[in-house]
Amino acid sequence: MNQKIEKVKKETSPKRKVFFNFIMAFIIGGIICIIGELFTMLFIKLKVEKDIANIYSVIVMVFLGSLTTGLGLYDKLGQIAGCGTIIPITGFANSMTSSALESKSEGVILGIINNMFKLAGSVIVAGVVSGVVVGAIRYLLGI
Repeated sequence: MNQKIEKVKKETSPKRKVFFNFIMAFIIGGIICIIGELFTMLFIKLKVEKDIANIYSVIVMVFLGSLTTGLGLYDKLGQIAGCGTIIPITGFANSMTSSALESKSEGVILGIINNMFKLAGSVIVAGVVSGVVVGAIRYLLGI
């Protein structure tokens, strides 16, 4: 019985386009990163120091990620690009904005802010812990 079910499932389920998905994730993720780099270059052309230009471009990319999420465009792009949209900083902005939009009916404090920090908390903890581990390794190796 289970073999028949597996056979029917295998015959009727759509084939995954793994190579196509890989290529689209690479291309769309790369384009997002190129856009961020173009903003950095623009700020440098405007005589902003390189470190400050990097910060400004991150701010702009987070804004664009949140804006396109609010307009419903980022999710459509994510359906095409898959993980190519979650890797850049815009993916984090998308996650934060999506959770805020989904929970706005619960109110500002208990809904939006609470759900945004549920998501951000794990990201911040992972960043801090990985920073401590890498810092400890560098210290021990004398790099």
